Amino acid sequence: MRDKKRGNTVGLIVLFCVAFMVMANGARAQTLEPRMYSNLPVGLNFLLVGYGYSQGEVLVDPSVPLDDLNARIHMPVFAYLRSFAVMGRASKVDIVLPFAWLSGSAKVEGQEERVYREISGLADLSVRFNINLYGAPALSLKEFASYRQNTIFGVSLQVTAPVGQYDSSRLVNISSHRWTFKPEIGLSQAIGRWNLETSAALSIYTTNNNFWDGKIRKQNPILSLQGHTIYNFKRGVWASFDITFYRGGQTTIDGEVKNDLQTNWRLGATLAFPLNRRNSIKLYASSGVYTRTGTAFSLLGIAWQYRWGGGV
Repeated sequence: MRDKKRGNTVGLIVLFCVAFMVMANGARAQTLEPRMYSNLPVGLNFLLVGYGYSQGEVLVDPSVPLDDLNARIHMPVFAYLRSFAVMGRASKVDIVLPFAWLSGSAKVEGQEERVYREISGLADLSVRFNINLYGAPALSLKEFASYRQNTIFGVSLQVTAPVGQYDSSRLVNISSHRWTFKPEIGLSQAIGRWNLETSAALSIYTTNNNFWDGKIRKQNPILSLQGHTIYNFKRGVWASFDITFYRGGQTTIDGEVKNDLQTNWRLGATLAFPLNRRNSIKLYASSGVYTRTGTAFSLLGIAWQYRWGGGV
């Protein structure tokens, strides 16, 4: 009876070891993702359905030349994650497909205000592979019951494909119309009921050869740093205080270097709790606290997660 109860408790805790991508916007460096490098039993599948709402200086692609921006984005997100073993280490791959409905107003390069309404469509698809190289052995769900985290070190690579809605005659689009590659390293340290996490990533962008009115746009990489302080309550409930800093992303359009270097800070919070052995809910919020160029927006969201496989 005790083993069964312990197995149920482990099952509830494992529900929240998946990093859910909150918003699939063009900057991507600003995404806050607690528990990204937490360990998972192998053989599990996760289906995630979420909704995020943003308001302020937010765009799917924040490098477009807009001023006095006031935008609103409704973004449902669908994701799938699979955990497995690679050379005896815990690994996972996630696929994220977001949609977006965007409306708002802005000035184009200081000119008269232009209003755009109800721009909607598929956003860019993201695929990410993660492997924990130290402190997270590949374990079955039964073996995971006796696992206790200490220090975990991992790496990941996220690739974003430009499959979303795009029209070069429009300055505002859902897709960024370019590929993005984001390598990252992360560290997670358990201290009693607390987990301290930090990560560093570099978002690298390919050239958009069909930017607004046929222009060619290039963008420098964006360096991002994240920190998370997580407290694990009983019965699989956890809460996190999140912070991220990112810098870079200056663009060049038809050979002209733009004054749009991004140097920004964001703060956020996350609360996750189980509904039962297979279902869980996550609530999240974040806001810009310092912004040099663009992306001074607020975000609220909710996500539902369902898991199966791996002996659940």
